[in-house]
Amino acid sequence: MRYLFLGAGAVGGTIGGRLHQSGHDVVLVARGPHLAALRKDGLHLTTPDGARLLPVPAIGGPEEIDLRPDDVLVLTVKTQHSTALLDQWAPRPVAGGGTAGERLPLVCAQNGVENERLALRRFARVYGMRVWLPCTHLEPGRVSAAGAPRSGVLHVGRYPQGTDSLVEQLSADLTASFFDAPVTDRVMEWKYAKLLSNLGNALEAVGGPIDGELRTALWERVQEEGRAVLAAAGIEYPSAEEQRARRGDRVTLMPLAGVERGGGSSWQSLTRGTGDIETDWLNGEIVLLGRLHDVPTPLNSALQQLSGAFAREGRAAGSLPEADLAALLDLHHRITD
Repeated sequence: MRYLFLGAGAVGGTIGGRLHQSGHDVVLVARGPHLAALRKDGLHLTTPDGARLLPVPAIGGPEEIDLRPDDVLVLTVKTQHSTALLDQWAPRPVAGGGTAGERLPLVCAQNGVENERLALRRFARVYGMRVWLPCTHLEPGRVSAAGAPRSGVLHVGRYPQGTDSLVEQLSADLTASFFDAPVTDRVMEWKYAKLLSNLGNALEAVGGPIDGELRTALWERVQEEGRAVLAAAGIEYPSAEEQRARRGDRVTLMPLAGVERGGGSSWQSLTRGTGDIETDWLNGEIVLLGRLHDVPTPLNSALQQLSGAFAREGRAAGSLPEADLAALLDLHHRITD
């Protein structure tokens, strides 16, 4: 199979780079300065086992490649960019007849739970991937992944449920490429579990590292709102104990030479000054479900709005004053107590 990564940032660059390292046919799809750097020098990938330049082919869009029946499209952009890419790639012709949407599998290796629904409107074969992968992309052409002995844990399954031979092959390829890749017939349950952990992304992005009494209390309340909403919606997901048991000590964060690890994906968006952020599809998912099931979600709603304003206004990551963080906690108590 040939893997085309639609988005070559932290997640797409790391997974694509690791597959390339183990001998798989990989193409990265990128844009702007990042694409220029990939074309000029290759992918600069830093992991605990060293830094290397990988000559992974990079393109700017579907018009630059002839699609084959054995291609696998892997969507690795943030959700706010999914629709544009899906619309670009779904109608592209595939050698032998038909379009990508009709013939090719599409894997959503993304946070949130909306991407698979968006994809299934355009692609007949959609797969989910629950991504637990501590990785960073802040400079053009460069990505890093700090996990060891494995770079990450990537649960894979068919959407909306089930498995098939492609899932098994994808798992085998990833397992041979520095990942654990458990096959699951309930991949969306794992993605809802990841959604709960991603609710802290917005808090970290606007308020800085989640440490100390105030930020820890906010983080706990944000998750409480999320769990209450999923319970009201009847959505099941693996327990924290099941998740810890599956991950074990397989992905331990290690220092990387020449790389200073910052925050998660939302923090990285603010730091790179992208002008947008994924919070509408993380905390915003909880807000949506809360409104549908009459469950208050004041903290998630406030963080959704704050992080969106930070992105639009170019405010520095982690710069929300302590008094404003304390006011968020007071807001939660007034509405939910």
